[in-house]
Amino acid sequence: MFLHIVTEGAITAGAHRMHLSLPSAGARVRSMEHHAGVALLIRVRRGVRPTPAGTTLTRHARDVLDRTARRESAVASYTRSPTTALTLLSGGSAMHRLVPQALVSFLRVHPDTDVTVFESRTPQTVWMLDDGEADLGVVLDHEAGDCGLELEPLGDDSLVVIGQAGGILAGRTALSYRGVAEHPLVGLDADASLRRWIERRLGPHAPAVRYRTTVADLNVLVSLAAVGVGLAVVPRRAVDPRRTLDVRELQDPWARRHHLLARGVKDRATSAATTALAEHLRRAARSEIQGGPYPDQISCDEFPCAATYESPGLPSNKGGRMPAGKDGGGECIQTVAAETDDGSDHLLDDTRYDPPTCDETCGRSSMSKYINSGAMSSFGNTFAPGMRLLDKDEYWVNPGSSLTWFNGCSTSTPEVICTMSYP
Repeated sequence: MFLHIVTEGAITAGAHRMHLSLPSAGARVRSMEHHAGVALLIRVRRGVRPTPAGTTLTRHARDVLDRTARRESAVASYTRSPTTALTLLSGGSAMHRLVPQALVSFLRVHPDTDVTVFESRTPQTVWMLDDGEADLGVVLDHEAGDCGLELEPLGDDSLVVIGQAGGILAGRTALSYRGVAEHPLVGLDADASLRRWIERRLGPHAPAVRYRTTVADLNVLVSLAAVGVGLAVVPRRAVDPRRTLDVRELQDPWARRHHLLARGVKDRATSAATTALAEHLRRAARSEIQGGPYPDQISCDEFPCAATYESPGLPSNKGGRMPAGKDGGGECIQTVAAETDDGSDHLLDDTRYDPPTCDETCGRSSMSKYINSGAMSSFGNTFAPGMRLLDKDEYWVNPGSSLTWFNGCSTSTPEVICTMSYP
């Protein structure tokens, strides 16, 4: 129980994971502190954190549990067939649909692999993955940053505001959170990871909010908003488009979020089971945008990306350095983004236009909105703020020594192939 409290940063959340009541958990903590003769936890504004003595206890407790698990595993190996155990960490949003769908498909075809799943906020997930305590994690791009782990885009997790059809949101296309807070809300419980994430983004100047009620489950939250109890801010993935309610964009920049798949750091090489579970998570993410309850849309993107002054979509009177010509971008290299047999997305020549001459200064591509919204999400969410870029600051892509990252383009065949890979 103590380890769960330290991991979650709150006695309430730790008690929930142990299926204990809050008074019972609090009594056990006080008993431990009385027995130790020293305080183990410090109460802070949003939960608890371990004292130096508590940190020492945490480390030894993990060692004891690890040794116990190894002993039990060694004994159990004589009574049943060997199994592989994986640990998957995820935030509350992905737990709503993405993770359960991946688990159902994975466990059905991998009977000799067990998966332990924990709900965990991104900073804690990154720490546990880096410490080798988990195999895979679903994290948010805003918070993962330059964590040093292997990351890959998994799907959109942007926040929207929802309400009763024809109600307060009727006639509006988007709202800021401050505008949403002017109306009665229904929300998640105070210790819910999503609510705490939003409150951290709002900071000390957050608008005062009137919650008519708070609940622990996203499905219940959506149901309350749908019948007009109050507005709610939820991940877009939590909203079934077949349901009758109004859904509007949330204008705040922090509301645009993406899920990333992170791999843990282990002493051993990545197991086949870990690779297989990662693939099932990818499939579950794709199913949300391909014919499922979250149909994708056709989108258009230009290169260099829209966040730069070199974007052909930025006119010269706005400072654009390479504005589209009279053809409105028709003079750019024209491509189509398509998924190949191995599940990766490639830019292919759009045969509706003339073949490229490779003298073009821009590119334009028809692609999935899912790909378009996620392809450069790390630029605005992590790179630009991390490098503290200001307006009109220059930056460039460093291909590395001897062009090890960008291997160039081969023109030896009619099909021009450009290869890019991580170092």
